[in-house]
Amino acid sequence: MLVHLQRGWRNLVNRQELVVFSLLLVVMVYLSLQTDTFLSRSNILNLTRNFSWIAIAAFGESMVIIIGGIDLSVGAVMALSGLISALCLQAGLSTPWSVLAGLGTGGLVGLINGLLVGRVRLPPFIVTLGTLSIARGITSGLAGGWPVRDLPPQFRFLGQTDLSLGPWMIPIPVLVMLAFAGLVAFLLDSTVLGRYIYTLGGSERALLVSGVKSTQIKVMVYTLCGLLTAVAGLLMTARLGVAAPTAAMGYELDIIAAAVIGGTSLFGGEGSILGVLLGAAFMQILRNGLVLLGFPAYWQSAAIGVMILVALLLDYWRRQRAAA
Repeated sequence: MLVHLQRGWRNLVNRQELVVFSLLLVVMVYLSLQTDTFLSRSNILNLTRNFSWIAIAAFGESMVIIIGGIDLSVGAVMALSGLISALCLQAGLSTPWSVLAGLGTGGLVGLINGLLVGRVRLPPFIVTLGTLSIARGITSGLAGGWPVRDLPPQFRFLGQTDLSLGPWMIPIPVLVMLAFAGLVAFLLDSTVLGRYIYTLGGSERALLVSGVKSTQIKVMVYTLCGLLTAVAGLLMTARLGVAAPTAAMGYELDIIAAAVIGGTSLFGGEGSILGVLLGAAFMQILRNGLVLLGFPAYWQSAAIGVMILVALLLDYWRRQRAAA
């Protein structure tokens, strides 16, 4: 009995989600004591909005990382999807059709990534680095270097509206994030495709021996990543009320960091949506805290880089203990 309790406690402590949750609580308590504005209503609402689209994009990124890949184009796809929707709105299309155009753009980029990685078998780092540059170039070219403004209120409603649920005000992007969190968690934990995704990341040979084509799984996962990234880009654009060619610049680092810090292993085969949610929340609270404490903005990237390395070291340590 004691042995089982010790093993259960060791497994609980080794879960990175628990570590991130503990750090999250410590940081939140510290910021609430050191600043007068961290727990203010406006700051909490802005914080949850900002981390919602990072989390949505990180859901897709985490699936890509679980299968042993990487997608560096997520930030550029967010900007391109938002711009396509904005241009469609500017051309007179209705909001639903404009949203579909933005989602289709993200899905198309994801499909291209998946085909090049899965069928052509090119390295995912190089492929998505290329599509990052292409998407940024197309975004700048279509916008002519200028942001698209005066988006209609029906579109801005998606990112700027807070719904009242009793004493709580919940931003619509947060509700969308929670809905997609449930859907992606169900996909990974309760479907055959989810089992294939984890198996592909752990051992592609095992998947091939079982008669499943890994190429199709890769194409589907990258396409889903593109779609989720487009959702994040549309919510971000709706919140800002403007589609800028420089939007989401550098967000790929935040998105990858949210997945990795939340326990998604860069070695493949491991990860959970709960961990991604915690990782995204931790990332945004860290950024917000650095601003409230008066740290210069350029230190934020350094702090995020340190957190990525710490997460990698934790993952490596857990794997070494499991192998011992």
